[in-house]
Amino acid sequence: MNALLQLMKVDAYYGDSHVLHDISMTVNRGEAVLLLGRNGAGKTTVMNAVMGLTSVHSGTVSFDAHDITGLETHQIAQLGIGLVPENRRMFVTLTVAENLELGRKPATGGQGGAWDIERVLQLFPALRELMQRPADHLSGGQQQMVAIARTLLGNPTLLLLDEPAEGLAPIVVEELAKQLAAIRQLGLSMVISEQNLTFARTLADRVYILETGSIRYSGTPAALAANPEQWTRFVSF
Repeated sequence: MNALLQLMKVDAYYGDSHVLHDISMTVNRGEAVLLLGRNGAGKTTVMNAVMGLTSVHSGTVSFDAHDITGLETHQIAQLGIGLVPENRRMFVTLTVAENLELGRKPATGGQGGAWDIERVLQLFPALRELMQRPADHLSGGQQQMVAIARTLLGNPTLLLLDEPAEGLAPIVVEELAKQLAAIRQLGLSMVISEQNLTFARTLADRVYILETGSIRYSGTPAALAANPEQWTRFVSF
């Protein structure tokens, strides 16, 4: 397959703390990849390194065959990478409609066709009646829908989702899985950071497991699930 995103021997630090150790991973075009591991394993730091939110001390990050190591976050976003952050980062005094409008930018030729307001409302129909509601009056699940919809309106070629199911009720997680599966079926390349294999394994083609900032496993979700003794120390059910 044609590689879209590649990290090669990436090391990253927070101050004097060495957080990522020799990380190498690939996301191919049209592929969904899971980045699994417990809290503190380094999953968010990998996402931040891709987006230029964490400095890469050594190694390279390339996107669409271009070296993006050291670029500013807004430059990386303009190239076609969209991040749904773990904390969602709602503008809480703005309405749902205003939050969505802030994410809008022209398509860059990504998979699945261009996204507009009507298309994201078809994917997340519950938002249709919430468009004029302030973001701080939304539930966690509603905020997550807004965060994903806002990022899709940026028409990314690659979608990064950092812990999308964290803190959500089981029934909301089940609905979120269906919505992400619908996005997956469109062929949009995705990286999903998670610690819950049960939620995430049906969405992905391949899995990387992180522990203490290093990759401990790479393979398919089916192979991982078939060997529970190998992965229970790294991720949750």
